[in-house]
Amino acid sequence: MATITITSDQLDNNRLDAIKAFLGALKIKYEISNDYDIPQEHKNLVQERIKKTKAGELERCKRQF
Repeated sequence: MATITITSDQLDNNRLDAIKAFLGALKIKYEISNDYDIPQEHKNLVQERIKKTKAGELERCKRQF
């Protein structure tokens, strides 16, 4: 099962406690991380999608049921 990692430098203790309570109620495993390093490949992916969105080239996902 996957684990959710929460990374933020702007979470105060009240917000953090609320998130912990919510995830705990849903029995979702999580980690709190102070590591803000985002892999370069993820940064590149986001920048590429932003460019495509601005150019109107973003592909929409088609749902199949």
